[in-house]
Amino acid sequence: MEQYADCFARKDTRRHLTTYVRGQLSDLPRKSVEPIALHAGVAPRTLQNFLSLLSWDQERMRTRVAEIVVGDHSHPCAVGILDETSDDKNGSKTPGVQRQWCGSLGKEENCIVTVHLAYATPEFHCLLDGDLYLPQSWDQDRARCREAGIPEDVVYRPKWRIALELLDRATAQGVRFRWLTFDEGYGGKPEFLRELASRGQKYVAEVPVSSTGWVTAPEVTDRPWRKSGPGRPRNAPRLKSGSLPARSVAHHLRHSPAFRQQPWVSYRVKEGQKGPIVWEVKHVTFFPKDENGLPGEPLRLIVARNPLDGEIKYFLTNDLEASLATLLLVAFSRWKVERCFEDQKGEVGLDHYEGRTWVGLRRHLILASVSYLFLAKVHQDQRGEKSGVDRLPSAHRNVRAGEVLVA
Repeated sequence: MEQYADCFARKDTRRHLTTYVRGQLSDLPRKSVEPIALHAGVAPRTLQNFLSLLSWDQERMRTRVAEIVVGDHSHPCAVGILDETSDDKNGSKTPGVQRQWCGSLGKEENCIVTVHLAYATPEFHCLLDGDLYLPQSWDQDRARCREAGIPEDVVYRPKWRIALELLDRATAQGVRFRWLTFDEGYGGKPEFLRELASRGQKYVAEVPVSSTGWVTAPEVTDRPWRKSGPGRPRNAPRLKSGSLPARSVAHHLRHSPAFRQQPWVSYRVKEGQKGPIVWEVKHVTFFPKDENGLPGEPLRLIVARNPLDGEIKYFLTNDLEASLATLLLVAFSRWKVERCFEDQKGEVGLDHYEGRTWVGLRRHLILASVSYLFLAKVHQDQRGEKSGVDRLPSAHRNVRAGEVLVA
């Protein structure tokens, strides 16, 4: 806790940090303010004020988490993983709560959604940062926002915009990712991929089957084109007349000669409860359709098929040099952020926040990262020289994990 001492101007406020973190690391079944306070023998109102009212620098604490990760766990092949999690809530006072898709329950429910950035290396992973997704219904009701202490400049942002802010904040704090990876909820946003490319950030993005583009780039002309008679000429640049239209990635897999003439190659991705998990893979160069209907910069389209159940995943990457095995390792590393969510909810009470203020929720997210970073560091120290990661998320919590291996 001494690493965070300069986040507090007063010693009595700093003591509450230790109380809160000890509570998160305890065996209490519920790790909200009241059980933690009663367990520590302090008044619940004291810890409530610590989260919501007392003056201390939570932004510096967030930066300190990043500094510790960079200083102790920096890795040349670090992967950043973007994902969101949801926590069901009763009532209507928790900031951002509304009836929306709740991934943790698999249905629409009254819940809040937070977007997170994880840091992962072959031997270590943790959550670096997280932020609240504020629905449009909240943004349109500023009186409700003021009641929850949400500043006027905090407005509705698409989740991919929040993800970019998390990335920019981390890189400003010295964190560097060799690759980013994320699911199709983010990979299906072309503007998000362009923003990453403009930052020089390599990514391996799962994309929806509806993503469109070309395996062979069509020709583009700058000549305006006018039909006979009146009317404005067609804008240029444009596709040359007779060019094939953009097709979905699923269509290309079924019909493109570039895919059909290429055999499936098997890769063992990791060990599961019932043995090796194998994916069959094909890949081609792909030119995504941009907002003007033109071919964008060349990417690599990777298609992975599970031979046991026929599940197919599509990935796009702007890394044209890394080996296919390496890119698969990145693409299938998203289980690490799921493990972070599972551990933070099961071990430190990430989903146990019961307050009604925006600043309290933000501080709770940061404190959960502080507690989990401690657990991750102790876990790594006690594991010693054992190679690889420990376990995969599972209902039985007994699944060993391995790296991608070429079969």
